[in-house]
Amino acid sequence: MNAVQFASRDKKLALVQVPTPVISHPREVLVKVAYSGVCGTDLHIISGNFPCNPLPLTLGHEFSATVVDFGSEVTHLTRGDRVVVDPNSGCHKCGFCHSGRPHFCTTGGFYANLGVKNHGGWAQFCLCSVEQVHKLPKEISLRVAALAEPLSCLAHRWGLISPVPVGANILVAGAGIIGTLWVCLLHLHGHRRVTLTEINPSRRLLLKELMDDTGFQLKTPQDVQNSGANFDLIIDCTGHGPAIESALKLLDRGGKICIFGVAPPGAKIEVSPFEVYMKELTILSVKVNPFAFPKAVALVQALSEKYLDYEKLGVKVFELEDFPRAVELLKTGNITKAIFQISE
Repeated sequence: MNAVQFASRDKKLALVQVPTPVISHPREVLVKVAYSGVCGTDLHIISGNFPCNPLPLTLGHEFSATVVDFGSEVTHLTRGDRVVVDPNSGCHKCGFCHSGRPHFCTTGGFYANLGVKNHGGWAQFCLCSVEQVHKLPKEISLRVAALAEPLSCLAHRWGLISPVPVGANILVAGAGIIGTLWVCLLHLHGHRRVTLTEINPSRRLLLKELMDDTGFQLKTPQDVQNSGANFDLIIDCTGHGPAIESALKLLDRGGKICIFGVAPPGAKIEVSPFEVYMKELTILSVKVNPFAFPKAVALVQALSEKYLDYEKLGVKVFELEDFPRAVELLKTGNITKAIFQISE
């Protein structure tokens, strides 16, 4: 089968021919990948700023698929079922897993971190565990379902930052796909005082229709800094240290900041403890998506193509063979997200 693999030794991404995986365990599921997304984390991996398996690795941890085969202990799936796959899995034995926090598991299971530790979805087929496979309602297309994994991370964090009172003044920093999905989620929940910032003029132009639909403001970071506005909630989707430092200064008294974007491991920010004290600030973060995939599927269903329209979101679809162009356009910010259409 075709796969796009990354070799960390020489930081090289290549289209290769590899054997199609086969079922070898009674709880395994083999899926045929339909749509597979390129994430900001993938860009960090490719640039050498995010750790991954040092062996040649098939990237891709956001994908929709159909079930091809499964082991003898899998009883609730049938061949041809349309599914999404949670790329994460714990060991199911440690204290973190047994306290409901498998995303802190230090070892992970055999199928943990698909696309980072184990082979993922930038390929025609992928092998995973039955616990990772979630069936789709018939009204959700495989195309839209490719956004389930990023939405699962939003669902995890939404539960932790809630309640967010309607009428709160909210800033979303960074208009990549995560920032645009936050815009959609906030609008769905009735929020109307939302500002999205983006430094790249191409992306601002790309998202005009989405912003017109929601009525939200789309500004440059500098415009927001100069406005003198304060915010009750800031969601940072940049993972950029200076942007996070600037955002902290924009929080109103009692405000919250959610650090959602993934920063390089060596990045640092400077925080004033006195300001945190005086304003009673809350600083939150997010690490993947524990137990959030059923919520993500529900979110995909609720948002539907009214919000999850690829064109409005700035998403572009590519063939797997066109991976160099997909990665380059995402790096330059000319699109918010690249998604490979591998089958349908």
